[in-house]
Parts: sequence; C-alpha cells; structure tokens
Amino acid sequence: MSSLAFSILFVSFFILSLVLRFWLSTRQLRCVSAHRGAVPADFAEKISLDAHQKAADYTAAKIHFGLASLLFSSAVLIGFTLLGGLQWLAIALLPHTGTGIAFQMALFVAFAAVSGVLDMPFDYYRQFVLEERFGFNKMSIGLWIADAAKGTGLGLVLGLPLIWVVLQLMEKSGSLWWLYTWLVWIGFQLVMMVIAPTLIMPLFNKFEPLKDDSLRQRIEGLMARVNFAAKGLFVMDGSKRSAHSNAFFYGFGANKRVVFYDTLVASLTQPEVEAVLAHELGHFKLRHNLKRMVVGSVVSLAFLALLGYLKNQAWFYSGLGFDPLPGVPTDAVALLLFMLALPVFTFLFSPLTSISSRKHEFEADAFAATHTDARDLISALVKMYEENASTLTPDRLHSTFYDSHPPASIRIQQLNLAVR
Repeated sequence: MSSLAFSILFVSFFILSLVLRFWLSTRQLRCVSAHRGAVPADFAEKISLDAHQKAADYTAAKIHFGLASLLFSSAVLIGFTLLGGLQWLAIALLPHTGTGIAFQMALFVAFAAVSGVLDMPFDYYRQFVLEERFGFNKMSIGLWIADAAKGTGLGLVLGLPLIWVVLQLMEKSGSLWWLYTWLVWIGFQLVMMVIAPTLIMPLFNKFEPLKDDSLRQRIEGLMARVNFAAKGLFVMDGSKRSAHSNAFFYGFGANKRVVFYDTLVASLTQPEVEAVLAHELGHFKLRHNLKRMVVGSVVSLAFLALLGYLKNQAWFYSGLGFDPLPGVPTDAVALLLFMLALPVFTFLFSPLTSISSRKHEFEADAFAATHTDARDLISALVKMYEENASTLTPDRLHSTFYDSHPPASIRIQQLNLAVR
C-alpha cells in the first residue's frame, strides 16, 4: 500500500465515522424530542412528567455537548496526524532529549500533556456547567483539581514504567515483541485488579463499612444464597462528586469487595438495594466479567499483532502525516499513531460490543429475578432511571451503537415476564 492510498483510506473512514456519529445524534435528538411531551405508558404511574422532561432535556444537552466535543477531538486528531502535529512535537523534543529512549518517553509525555490541556476546558464544562445545570454536580473546583493532580500522578507512576517496558520490548525482543508486550499487558491488568481496591481507589473516595445492620444481614443472606464470598461490604462517598448512583463490586479473588454509592443506599429501599446487587452478582456468577476479559485479551492480541506489522511499513507513518527522521527510532511514534487511528476504523463495529453487553445485562436481570423479587429490581431500575435522568425513549439505532444496557422499556418488559 502506498502512503497516499492509506491516507485516502484513513480520511474515508474518518469522514464516514464522523457523518455516522452526527446522523445517530440527530436521530437521538429527534426521538427524545418527539416523546418529550408525555411519559411512556409503561412508566406513566411511576415517573412524573417533570422528571421525564428533565431526562429529555439532559439527554439533548449531552448530545449537543457531545457533538461539540466530537468536532473538537476530530480537529485534534487531524492536527496530530495529517497536519503534522506529532511530527512537530518530535522535532521540538529532539534537541533536548537526543535520539534514545529519553526521546521516546518524552514524546509520550508531551503528547499526553498536550491532549490533557486541550481536553481540560471540555472536562470543566461537562462537570461545572452541564452537570451543574441539571443538579448532578457535587464537586468543588478544589476537588476537581485534586482529582486531576492525582490522576496525573498515577499516570506517571504506573503508566511511564509500562511504556518504558513496551518500548524496550519493541526495540530489543525481535519480531515477536507484540506477543511479549501482550503478556506484559495482561500481567499489568491483573496487578491493577489486585492493587486497585486497597491502593488506588481510596485515593479518590472514602470507603466505609456498611453500617446498616439490617441491610447488611439482607445482603449477606443474598451472597450466601448465590455462594459469593467478598472481603467486605462498603459504602462509597459518591455524593461528594455527583448525584448519580450505582452499585458494583471490584477486586480479584479473595480481594473482592461489594460497594454501594451512598446515593444509592439513601434512595432505594432495602429490597431494591438487594435486587440491584443481585444483578451485579449475576454478572460474576455467570462469568460475564471473565468472558469480557477473555474477549478483550484476544482483541488486544490481534491489535498488537496488527501493530507489529504496521510498525515496519513506511506508508503507515507517512500516510498519517509523519515522516520518519533519520537515525531516530519510531517505536513511540508507531504506538501513538496506532492509538490515534484505531478508533476511526473500529467505530463501525461498536454494535458488536453492544449486542454482547446487552445479552449479559438480560442474563444478569434474569439471575436477579431468580434470587430476589423481580418487582424490586423493576422499582429500583425505575428510580435509578429517574434519578440519573436517563431517557426512557432512546432512538434504537443510536442506542445500539452507544448503550451497553438495553433500553428501559425492553429491559423492564423482560423482567415483567418473570413477575408473571
């Protein structure tokens, strides 16, 4: 393939994905707006018109913001690639770093720093304008800055050593570097699963043991019924950042912990909390998380193998706006260009991920309906849809591309079958 042919292919997929994203967004806007005036019949007795209209307005606001973000990120993508932004960064760094590993590491850091600075205004607007307007933001400016600083610190402490290892493998381990890199990546993920519960997540939130004895007994009874062992039951102070709510468990092996947002415990009845956790436990007992990990590992191996091929193709670099510099290694450039270009080519396959995820959600709902009262899960879901201002009337095609969970109406119809 020539560099011109690859450039044309890249631009074609870029335009196609951009047009598709805009078209899907306009479909979603039309669908939500068309149903804004009345609560769907299945929810008419459970959700007020005001709450339904808030969800519609919130969805529309997120779409408009998303489109603005998409245009900006698309411009940044073209700037880094076809307009030579990555090339400019490399040339600017070379006099200060030389051509060794220091240059490659510096290129990663500079790319991350520029990207972070460009994204910051959008992050601020999302949190302090969009979420604030609809009553979801609970975060102060100080906490937002602290989170950003902690995230940057973690990126340096955890990310830089990983990148250094990968670059060393690319340079010194021969044509199978991508296989060794994959093994390192799998190991890194497993280590993160072990250390995240005790070392990383507490940096951002407080986790206190569940104090409600009656709720604890109910939850422990559920875990005994489904033969699930956890290291503890915790409540997380999610309310200091957002009014959104959720429940989850995390960790690996004996280090698993069950966590409830404090907003969830405050808004749901005990049977509803139990039903929500039963759904999450369903994912574990049905091995959904393991299946996703296996699929993700296979996909990452395939992508790394593809990068192993592209890394040695001159047209890959020049087709994305980078002309290799004499005597300067291109391993870091190959990684960055691949990271930038891959989403352009893979967006069309998003429904495949969505289909698998939705299948798992239906299965987890069925599991919860088996081990708790399905009516409790239905009422909990309705409350969570209302409190999170999730639209009840999404466009089906938009939802297929973007939503990992089935639409509310379909999900609750399935649960109603279990009630009958």
